[in-house]
Amino acid sequence: MSLRSNDRQWGSVAKFLHWATALLIIGNGIFGLMMDLASSPMQKINWLALHKSIGLTVLALLMLRLVWRLGDRRPAEDPAPRWQQLAAHGVHLLLYVLIAAIPLSGWWFNSVTGKPLQFFKMFNLPALGGANPDLRHLSHSIHENLFWILVALLVLHVGGALKHHLLDRDNTLLRMLPFRRLRNNAPSQGER
Repeated sequence: MSLRSNDRQWGSVAKFLHWATALLIIGNGIFGLMMDLASSPMQKINWLALHKSIGLTVLALLMLRLVWRLGDRRPAEDPAPRWQQLAAHGVHLLLYVLIAAIPLSGWWFNSVTGKPLQFFKMFNLPALGGANPDLRHLSHSIHENLFWILVALLVLHVGGALKHHLLDRDNTLLRMLPFRRLRNNAPSQGER
């Protein structure tokens, strides 16, 4: 498998960045929802610190992914109706926006609480504004609501990929799966 993408499928770097980001988002989302299950205040503080660091990692992976995409090819799209192509592009664009906005809103929430933001206890990041207890509820609400919008978009994204794989029987999903061969008998535009 090539590091770079070609006209038929995504390369191994694009696949790694896609799946690493996806797994971190899903794991960190579940982790964030479980925060209240901590057995002690100290455990909750440690879990929260880990949640923040994972969120910053997602933001860093997104930036890396965008830089990689600038120099990487994009596989040709499997034939589909124009509205489906536009919907897919719209969902992808919104996913990118939310993948950036959620960690940034969490960073802002952390900033308005006046607490330091550490990345895996290695270094502190600067605040995105000054401490402001009046914005605490708003910033947390924005962070949480963006997460639920992301969940809805991920359902559309996964649903679309499964529709292409199971119903259309094309290579849309296979092009992004690691260690999978593309179908040679994927339907052509005239067969749809």
